[in-house]
Amino acid sequence: MTDTATTVAEAPRLKVKYHDEVRAALKEQLGLANVMQIPKLEKIVINMGVGRA
Repeated sequence: MTDTATTVAEAPRLKVKYHDEVRAALKEQLGLANVMQIPKLEKIVINMGVGRA
């Protein structure tokens, strides 16, 4: 038998923050009764301009 090491990848920081903090605030703010009504994140794009490089 072969021994395989499994590694657990950490979830992205912004996704964790959205799941832990933002979803609860959205549910309360929008008055949603069902958690499936809360908007989901599809993609996060961060664009940083460095000016004249």
